Amino acid sequence: MAEKTTGSTVPRRQLGRYLRDLRGRAGITVRAAARQLEWSEPKIWRIETGQTSMRSLDVQAMCMIYGAPADLTEALMALAKETKSRGWWHSYGDVIPEWFNLYVGLEEAAVSMSAYQNELVPGLLQTEGYAREIMRTHRPDLSEGDLEDRLDLRMERQNQVSRGTDPLQLRVVLSESVLHWPIGGSEVMSQQLAHLVYVSELANVTLRVVPFKGGAHYGVVSGPFLILRFPQTADGGETEPPTVFSEGLTGGLYLDKPTEVERFETAFQGIWEAALDEQESRRLLAEMAGSYAQG
Repeated sequence: MAEKTTGSTVPRRQLGRYLRDLRGRAGITVRAAARQLEWSEPKIWRIETGQTSMRSLDVQAMCMIYGAPADLTEALMALAKETKSRGWWHSYGDVIPEWFNLYVGLEEAAVSMSAYQNELVPGLLQTEGYAREIMRTHRPDLSEGDLEDRLDLRMERQNQVSRGTDPLQLRVVLSESVLHWPIGGSEVMSQQLAHLVYVSELANVTLRVVPFKGGAHYGVVSGPFLILRFPQTADGGETEPPTVFSEGLTGGLYLDKPTEVERFETAFQGIWEAALDEQESRRLLAEMAGSYAQG
């Protein structure tokens, strides 16, 4: 029997997370919210834990009670429409505004990440100079102020890797091609690769490089992707299903069906095994950083 298509749970989970945070900031209890909306408390709980799709008018009512600003209310109402989709792409230029970064919410909730990149350093490991050059290239229309705001957000996100308590557990594989793209010039690349050497020595970060001489591997077909995993419940279950994220020019693809996640887990393991080990990878990164520094 063919697998039933139910679509990604990501929009429901993200909508629930935003509504829960709004309620918390407003200082409103579940009981008080249920009373004002004339709903049951279990309904509020199901919404906030992403277990049900929603009507945009219901989201509007919740946002009104929680005192959400108009632009956020509009974005959440658009997201509510996606909770009923069979599959989910969110497009930056479509109904959900670009500033409403849904991926950031997932990243903040995750406890571990496995990432493969074939052209760019992952955002969580980018230096400021490298990130600025990427953003300028991707969005040349941005004002200097907007660019700096986005840059500040990216740098702030990196605290998840470096914080002293419960840092994000990160496994990263880079194609050797990432080391050869001179993003921002020699000085920027030298600093970026030296930074990768530094973060690769953190206890919560494991970093490998797939060399050109390794030949074909899963990443040649899969392209860049990352797998997010979330905290476990007291009985060892998952609070949220693992989620695969892949970013493109116009939006991001989110996958969380078990069969989809399993295929990407298999792909990541294959890429991992094709890569140099951590010590050899660190040596290659240091050598390349030195080469860029010498001009």
